[in-house]
Amino acid sequence: MESVRRAWRALAWYVKGVLGESDYQRYVAHLRRHHPSAPVPSVSEYWRARYADQDANPGARCC
Repeated sequence: MESVRRAWRALAWYVKGVLGESDYQRYVAHLRRHHPSAPVPSVSEYWRARYADQDANPGARCC
């Protein structure tokens, strides 16, 4: 039973990583470590800014 739980957690970790769910937590950790006086955006503010940046700077996307 423990191996099933471990496999489920590994799968959940992988899916969250692919979908970018951990990006916000990583960004907040970066802000607190390197820019402690900077305000921490809310989750929705973070994603709004991230998508706006992707639209403004498309990089190597096909469309």
